[in-house]
Amino acid sequence: QAQLAESGGGLVQAGGSLRLSCEASGRTFSPYSMGWFRQAPGKERDFVAAVSWRGDTYYAESVKERFTISRDNIKNTVYLQMNSLKPEDTAVYYCAADRIGAAESNPRVWSYWGQGTQVTVSS
Repeated sequence: QAQLAESGGGLVQAGGSLRLSCEASGRTFSPYSMGWFRQAPGKERDFVAAVSWRGDTYYAESVKERFTISRDNIKNTVYLQMNSLKPEDTAVYYCAADRIGAAESNPRVWSYWGQGTQVTVSS
């Protein structure tokens, strides 16, 4: 059974950095697009970044120039390097995967999800 497991969340001060990881298991995800979404309390789940099977990357405007998504197909893992963090980045971050275009920002289209990891940025 395909599973995604996020790690790397935590509490950080504004301006700091975190690196999230998402390890996939149960199948080979190299042909899949991999993405990161986030959900703040009381808000909808929003697209953050995604990477296609061949390495094309896509970002939400709010995280461009600050976040970097990457993948290691040998390790079946996708990463999200988050720099210059702001309090408004506080949310639960979810990893997602599917055989769709990586530019797809609608979370309802993505089939596989992790359980999420909390990121809290203090001011």
